[in-house]
Amino acid sequence: MRSSLNGRRSGRVVAALVLPVVLALGASPVLANPSPGEVTPDRQPSTSQDGVALLRIVVPDQAGLDRLNSLGVDLAEYRKPVDGGIEVHAVLSPKETQELRTRGFDVRDAISDQGDFAANQSERRSAMAAAATATAATDTLTPLRAEWFTSLDNRRFLSVEVKSTATDAETVLTATWDSGPGTAPDSGGTATMSRFTDAGQYMYHRFDYPLPVAETPTRVTIKSSRGGSVTVPVTKWLGAKRRAPGRHYVSDFVDHYMDPTEVTGRITALAKEFPRIAQVIDLPYKTNGYRRAAQAQFGTVPAGTFYVTSKAYGSQGGNDVSVALVKPDATSAPLTVSTGGKDVVVNLATDGSGAVASTTRQVVDALNADAAASALLTAATYRDEAGTGLVAATLATRLTDGLKAPQSVSREPFQVKALRIGGKRDGSKVGVFLYCQEHAREWVTPLVCVETAERLLRNYARDERTRKLVDGLDIFVLPTVNPDGAHYSFYDYNMQRKNMTNHCPAKAADPASRNSWGVDLNRNFSVGSLFDGYTGASQDCTSAVFAGPAELSEPEARNEVWLTRQYPNIRFGMNTHSYGGYFMWPPGAYKAAGREVLPRVDLGTENYFWESSRNILSAVQERRGTAIWPGRTGPVPDVLYSAAGNSADEHWYNRGIIGWDFEVGADLYDPATKQFQPVGFQPPFAEGHEEALEFSGGQISILEAARAFAEDRERPESKLKVTGRTDASTTFTFTIDEPANIYYTLDGSRPTLSSRKLTSSGVREGTQQITVDRTTEVHWFSVDIAGNVERGYRPDGTDGKYRKERVEVRGNR
Repeated sequence: MRSSLNGRRSGRVVAALVLPVVLALGASPVLANPSPGEVTPDRQPSTSQDGVALLRIVVPDQAGLDRLNSLGVDLAEYRKPVDGGIEVHAVLSPKETQELRTRGFDVRDAISDQGDFAANQSERRSAMAAAATATAATDTLTPLRAEWFTSLDNRRFLSVEVKSTATDAETVLTATWDSGPGTAPDSGGTATMSRFTDAGQYMYHRFDYPLPVAETPTRVTIKSSRGGSVTVPVTKWLGAKRRAPGRHYVSDFVDHYMDPTEVTGRITALAKEFPRIAQVIDLPYKTNGYRRAAQAQFGTVPAGTFYVTSKAYGSQGGNDVSVALVKPDATSAPLTVSTGGKDVVVNLATDGSGAVASTTRQVVDALNADAAASALLTAATYRDEAGTGLVAATLATRLTDGLKAPQSVSREPFQVKALRIGGKRDGSKVGVFLYCQEHAREWVTPLVCVETAERLLRNYARDERTRKLVDGLDIFVLPTVNPDGAHYSFYDYNMQRKNMTNHCPAKAADPASRNSWGVDLNRNFSVGSLFDGYTGASQDCTSAVFAGPAELSEPEARNEVWLTRQYPNIRFGMNTHSYGGYFMWPPGAYKAAGREVLPRVDLGTENYFWESSRNILSAVQERRGTAIWPGRTGPVPDVLYSAAGNSADEHWYNRGIIGWDFEVGADLYDPATKQFQPVGFQPPFAEGHEEALEFSGGQISILEAARAFAEDRERPESKLKVTGRTDASTTFTFTIDEPANIYYTLDGSRPTLSSRKLTSSGVREGTQQITVDRTTEVHWFSVDIAGNVERGYRPDGTDGKYRKERVEVRGNR
């Protein structure tokens, strides 16, 4: 995999140093008094992209990552603990790279530009203090997870997470494991664990990445430098036994990366081919379209530069506008503007010696003041320059929108389409919303949605399990949320993340900024948003995580909301992104101060997410063995970062849709280096093809979970379990035979849905432990995710079919 990636790009990173006299969407921007709080964007058109690369950055902690976000750096949705801190990936030009380095950031080698790997890595993190002082109190270790799994070529890996009551950075945890039943406790290996912090808060200890092991361990012992110790069994992660597809089952329907026009044509054709079980839904909000105003830039930086922008889109006549700067053959000539058709001529002023006397500010003002010229274009100085530099005469220059897509890609507002699949599409069945490509550069993701749609429709008549899914559910597939940005990514700037709508003021709207325009659609929603004070989005219009001018300002985001409101039977959702191999769910955002997370889902729902994850990720693993790591599975802030205003939070908190986020493209293990290697947004298609097929299997498994939910009529069963006693108190919890919530009372009253609800003990921890200091009559009942109530009890009624048990306290009987 590494060598194949290396072969894709071989150009050296070269920064353009000088702007030509006339720049028509073709030159590199130069810093022009950047704000101290910004990283000035420096994006090249597709004809000169060699300087832009996907680079590794190592920040020391979450505060460093938050600082990158606040600077508007174009970060990938990827993070990995490494020696020295957190590894993140960013799309940077040479100038941005240099500016970040000047600011003290550790910018390393390229991932997608394999021709220029960095020779050296940053210094390894210094060892933590070896031992606590003799007077330090012994800490208590709470095991969170201890699992082994196989991935790809059946190599075994170990993943462990443990939380210490000692939250300081000096506490060192060491894990030791055996090599199978009956073997010595340390026969498998030993490793120091890393301290995971987020927003300045200690979360738990874990390995930087899963550790390869030769034999399957059965137990692992974790010891703390403060004296704490715990030994726990190692369980298997993933690999749940699943029924094999029927012998007539067909798959593998994608053979190349597809742009949004192709993708939309594909689902339209599918609906036409299978009219009895599929239909196309035209979503109500058309996008702005794959189109741009035409522009040209004049002058040199910093001598004096201005640019003009057509009033009409390039495709609607803007590309026909031209501007000429003419030096009259006369002395003391005035500055004048004349227009013939769409050709604008600026006759520059001269002084008494016949030399040009017009400054860029004077030319800009003259163009904007002339009625005929201003009907065709607007003019502005480059990035708020004062405009004192003199303007040079220039031949007529035609404006251009710079767009490179073939004419088969429409320049009009795009009609976004969703494919609705189901034997009975009247809202009576549980709905599932599968949506892909909110971020333009994630080329694999629409293939996942297309592959899933193809499998459902083409196997309906030949595979009983598929038929049950289609007949038992109402499935909505939106393969490309962001068609404009994706077209731009395919044909103009491959690292485009956002849509194409330009909300930037004149100071950031010059041609050289064009690859930084747009709104991050997965930061434009209304729950936990930047506008509510949450972290992970930006108000800077050139930031990679620009949230837009307001919540739900973008038609692409409003389309998602409309669909989930129009079809309230939608109870499940899956938002597919890339890359990194994550599997996540709400909450997805927090406020940085105090790490104030959006309300966490209740214990029953959290357990449902985890239980479903095992089945869904086992389905992903079936294709070629890819395992999503336990450490990359869980609520978004617990495994990645805060993403203010994301769509999963929108759909969960506003409409109760149980939704997951896939980040397809799991790291690939390189046995030669014994390291995991990231795959990037646009891996060679051979890799992208495998990702599409394996994660389509995951989407099918989500449909299976939704169907099981729809058909669930079994009532949960729970038990009270005493977990500890002293003479003064008793501690207990509850066990349940399926994911469910428990409501309980301790005062002898009848439990209702307003009673206390059992919670988790903490982030990624087990069930809450309840301690009473006197003999107590406990009354409770459980309710599963589908709404089935234990024993048929009616919480809003008067019956007494709730469960009850007396918890004895020895000293108080």
